[in-house]
Amino acid sequence: MRKVRLFIVGALLAVALTVPQAAFAAPSDSADCWGKVTSQRASTAHDVGEHASAQGEPRMGLGNTAGFFGFGSVGELGSFLASIDGNDATSCP
Repeated sequence: MRKVRLFIVGALLAVALTVPQAAFAAPSDSADCWGKVTSQRASTAHDVGEHASAQGEPRMGLGNTAGFFGFGSVGELGSFLASIDGNDATSCP
């Protein structure tokens, strides 16, 4: 199960790196998009939900991950990932 989650995260990050910059043009400013999108995905795809503390060390952290990919907030990262994950059930207005 852990390998599946790692594969999904890796695939999403790979897609995020190859998506044209136009996809970054209008991210949502909602601060709680990460929580909304994660909850939607967990209840539909059932492939997320393990707390970060269960992972090995060191962890990059959500805020650092968002900044690494050029997003201003974790909410913007969540909104972007919802737009590219291919799951119609995930969105953040």
